[in-house]
Amino acid sequence: MRKILVCDDESSILNILDFSLSAEGYRVIQAADGDAALALASAEQPDLIILDVMMPKRSGFEVCRLLKAQRVTADIPVILLTARGSRDDRELGREAGADIHMTKPFSPQRLLDKVHLLLGVRHG
Repeated sequence: MRKILVCDDESSILNILDFSLSAEGYRVIQAADGDAALALASAEQPDLIILDVMMPKRSGFEVCRLLKAQRVTADIPVILLTARGSRDDRELGREAGADIHMTKPFSPQRLLDKVHLLLGVRHG
């Protein structure tokens, strides 16, 4: 079973992500801040990470940069999920090493499509 780490400081977003991803057969691990996301990513080695940008302790941009700088987590795909969707924010996400930048509010189905794309899952 593929494992996905979701990190957001809003419990409602975590619940939506957990429900949507679990329904597709993924094992979901949750973190509520950037430090917890870093620790869980190293310990659990998820197949994919979904990060909120605006979080306590460390921003999603900073967490993504740190993940991509560590050998053990560098190859894990990252989706940044944020209310900030400006061109500058998307550029910051690319510079941090994010694979995909999605804005809130988001469609759970669109997010699942991106997850499947990054994990190479085919649906017929």
